Amino acid sequence: MRLLSPQQRGWFSHPARYVLLPVAHLLTGYTVKAMERKIERGDWQEGKVWRHAPDGHIMIDMQGYHRWVESR
Repeated sequence: MRLLSPQQRGWFSHPARYVLLPVAHLLTGYTVKAMERKIERGDWQEGKVWRHAPDGHIMIDMQGYHRWVESR
């Protein structure tokens, strides 16, 4: 079995728990607008599926997202 170098593995080799909306779009398939609507409607609760970063950006908690998916 041949191991891949860090360059060959790409950015998925070290997944982050919290990601910005554009990265969450790539990981989940939901558009940024769809995620913003889920947040605005309260479908995704702050502190469970998303939170504000210290700089004010919305961060998606990928562990919370997976719990939300599995709860349906």
